Amino acid sequence: MSVVVYALLGSKALWLLYAWLGTTIVATYLSKRKGYGEKPGLATGLLLPMVSLLIWLVWPARAGSSWKLDGPLGRRRADAGPG
Repeated sequence: MSVVVYALLGSKALWLLYAWLGTTIVATYLSKRKGYGEKPGLATGLLLPMVSLLIWLVWPARAGSSWKLDGPLGRRRADAGPG
């Protein structure tokens, strides 16, 4: 009986770890695109997992950053077709 409980806790902990690392990756990506580098995004992603995404979405981008130059989603190539 106790083995099943530990297995269920391990599964939930693994999914929480994936969510924590996923939000950290996205926060790092957002901070780099906004011109602040990867380290501030990594720090906020590790310390404030779910809140860090909201922080970096509302934080203003620096002038000359890829967020300002290419837009939030990046620039698509003009010659790229549907296939």
